[in-house]
Amino acid sequence: MMKQRPAIVVLAAGRGMRFHGAGHKLEQQLKETGETVLSATLGHALETGLRVVVVTSARMAPAANRLIAARNVVVLPELDSHGRPNPEGMGYSIAAGVSASGDAYGWLIVPADMPLLRPSSMLAVASALEQYPIAFAQHRGRRGHPVGFSAELYSELVALQGDEGARRILARYPSQAIEIDDAGVLVDVDTVEDLAALQAG
Repeated sequence: MMKQRPAIVVLAAGRGMRFHGAGHKLEQQLKETGETVLSATLGHALETGLRVVVVTSARMAPAANRLIAARNVVVLPELDSHGRPNPEGMGYSIAAGVSASGDAYGWLIVPADMPLLRPSSMLAVASALEQYPIAFAQHRGRRGHPVGFSAELYSELVALQGDEGARRILARYPSQAIEIDDAGVLVDVDTVEDLAALQAG
């Protein structure tokens, strides 16, 4: 019997409000080859061999579609059927991604602005979900990403709202830290300074 495996949910719907450079932070190039923050993160997720689902905005959807099959790209509409702004926030994005991959045996939550996160780090957290309801990567004692949730937490994940993310679920259930020799579990691109540090290498 084939072992059931979790899916990776990449969160790429945020506006990147702390990034004050030209363009969206996920569109920024990391290398002369043209690799962007988003394409690097997605590339590493795909290297795991796990199913990858991207939750994104209409603006970033074309970039996601270049790497991810359309059925695995969830585009969050800006307006609802009544013309009102749709809810925003990490919780809403997690719920959308988990709902779109409800048959997975758990989920790894990966922010799209983490281009140094190694495939091996994601797989280490995925393996931990065979024993724990929640597992997360840490490096030298510092908590990072991904955070993994087992399939038994589906109903709570799809009910998430707002920008709180999954903090309440993390507070309610025991979680296991997975110590990983990968500083990339801590590195995201929130600011122009973060990007410059990555480009410098």
